[in-house]
Amino acid sequence: MTGKTHIIGGITASLAFAQITSYDPFILVGAGVIGAILPDICHGGSKIGRTLPLLSKIVNKLFGHRTFTHSLLFLVLMAVLMNGFVPNEAFTAGVLVGMASHLLLDMATRNGIKLLFPVKLTVRFPITAKTGGAAENAVFSVLSLFTVYFGYGVFIS
Repeated sequence: MTGKTHIIGGITASLAFAQITSYDPFILVGAGVIGAILPDICHGGSKIGRTLPLLSKIVNKLFGHRTFTHSLLFLVLMAVLMNGFVPNEAFTAGVLVGMASHLLLDMATRNGIKLLFPVKLTVRFPITAKTGGAAENAVFSVLSLFTVYFGYGVFIS
């Protein structure tokens, strides 16, 4: 998936999560966007890879693309680190929700992810989409509609 789809996925997931928690939705959404792009730190051409090129290069050399940073291990490690060092629970929750949305979206691509890293098993959904293709554009559109729906539920009601 492209960066824009990951970002809208993080926003959608954060707004949905805001409906079942008492966390500040603005913090959740901001952190959700960060979490939604964070796993792609392993790819130099990604939005975060271009922002932090040295870190991206190091992570890519150590692990490759869609392995460690796209795994449950990374998600749990980030949860432990953030719970220990980030005092704002809403921010931590938003980052983790955004990361989870990223993993789910990349599981819908043909290449899938190494969800159980270090196990080399590739995990993907039975129906996949080509990155940047028509199916991804449809996913982006549906996520945009869900963002409006969940946003209305959080901010208007």
